[in-house]
Amino acid sequence: MNIAEAHKIRKVYQMGSERVEALRDLDISVRVGEFVGIMGPSGSGKSTLMHIFGCLERATQGRYLIGGQDVSLLSDRELSVIRANQIGFISQSFNLIAQYNVLENVAMPFLYRKERNHEAISRAEAAIERVGLAGRRNHRPSELSGGELQRVAIARALVIRPLLILADEPTGNLDSETSKSIISLFCELNERGATIVVVTHESAVASHCGRIIHILDGRIIGAET
Repeated sequence: MNIAEAHKIRKVYQMGSERVEALRDLDISVRVGEFVGIMGPSGSGKSTLMHIFGCLERATQGRYLIGGQDVSLLSDRELSVIRANQIGFISQSFNLIAQYNVLENVAMPFLYRKERNHEAISRAEAAIERVGLAGRRNHRPSELSGGELQRVAIARALVIRPLLILADEPTGNLDSETSKSIISLFCELNERGATIVVVTHESAVASHCGRIIHILDGRIIGAET
């Protein structure tokens, strides 16, 4: 069963009088429980693809389905509901709120959902424990290491129990030893059933993926398992 499907996706940006074609007729599917890596040089279109997968941008042409639902014609409000309920985002810059502690940051997605406060806190605490930060739940981002910050970001992605986890260069700001621990955590999550798509330029990250898709100039030029 496919969690995400992109059919003949094209993305064109209008830059003044110039049209830039970021994606060119891409066909990609991600199955339940897969750990997929997307690789390519800067400007290849991999981040644009992730934005479409994450319902942050719309394709110029083509169809995109998540959980079997075609999102191509949904309203902005409907897309925001899908982002809040079905997609967990992880970036290299963490995107945590400095004034909030770990627990508050992880519970942030529930601002857009209907869970009662006690259920939100319970789910956040479980996610924090899952990434090994139970003892840091009351710390603020300024009190955490880079690896801990990324673990908080992962916990925040997990807390909604998403259909799909999207990670954009998740080890890009980390040293090699910390990167290894984050990669290990991704592998553990995948072994427990999480479906993960990661954009990376690092072969050490890609080597742990079950499938690697290579993109160049907005086109898929190869795939390997």
